[in-house]
Amino acid sequence: MTPDAAPPPTASEREPSKEMLQPGHNPSQPDRPPGGPTGSAGAPAGAGSPGGSSTATREAPTTTPRSALKSAPTVKLEQLRAFYGTSEQVKGVDLTFSPNQVTAIIGPSGCGKSTMVRCINRMHEEIPGARAEGRVLLDELDLYGSGIDVIAVRRAIGMVFQKPNPFPTMSIFDNVAAGLRLTARRGDLQRRVEAALVSAGLWEEVKDRLSTPGVGLSGGQQQRLCIARSLAVDPEVLLMDEPCSALDPIATLKIEELIDQLKQRVTIVIVTHNMQQAARVADRTAFMLGGQLVEIGQTDEIFTNPVDPRTEEYVTGKFG
Repeated sequence: MTPDAAPPPTASEREPSKEMLQPGHNPSQPDRPPGGPTGSAGAPAGAGSPGGSSTATREAPTTTPRSALKSAPTVKLEQLRAFYGTSEQVKGVDLTFSPNQVTAIIGPSGCGKSTMVRCINRMHEEIPGARAEGRVLLDELDLYGSGIDVIAVRRAIGMVFQKPNPFPTMSIFDNVAAGLRLTARRGDLQRRVEAALVSAGLWEEVKDRLSTPGVGLSGGQQQRLCIARSLAVDPEVLLMDEPCSALDPIATLKIEELIDQLKQRVTIVIVTHNMQQAARVADRTAFMLGGQLVEIGQTDEIFTNPVDPRTEEYVTGKFG
């Protein structure tokens, strides 16, 4: 019998991934000094951005009943800086992503949104010449600390990219199972794959053709397949870099409905150029400009009563 919803993993099921992230777990990883890949120590939380600019911040209440949630972690950035060679693209960002909430990152092209998000699960450093400084904390664990297992980081913090990227030579089933096989967390593979597809809202559409190629699905289905692939390894955080930019309105609506459901079990960060989408899906919204965080607050406040005039100019379409 097909379940109506994926069975939520218990808190104890998360502990192994936390343990694998502890410093010293993977001796093959070169030691990195605390504070980031370059060894630069992070400044204290709340320190200002370079140049003396300030960031407007509002506290947002949790909008989902806590009794309905699987406890997700807090992600905290402390003086995060990111570089491509000598070019600094993210400039001393201090930002907290609240657990079981959706935080949207908005701002004009080139402001550092995607770069900042890729630093959270250490994808940024995979680009030749790219590096990051500062601290990224998953609860209290510094993901750039000494001895951290980068593979475990990316398992705990999944990512969905702008363009759907199913593995072209794999079936629908194997696309979802790929992460489980790579991380040796197979268990009941059939059950885990089915649960992930159910969670991604795709099971009913593909359950009779799991052996067919994943690339044979529509664009919106492919994006949900990629979300299912991330969910299969039970992430604690889900990063979404403009996940609907290549999709039609109907497929976009399905993804947005899915985001609202997924925050019951994970912390979500979504980069978007679509102001209406941010207003629909996000509990909190952060505005970036020129590599700096300008303002963060409850989404309705950001769009109707922002503190910083630059935020108002952007959300009203005066630039960007």
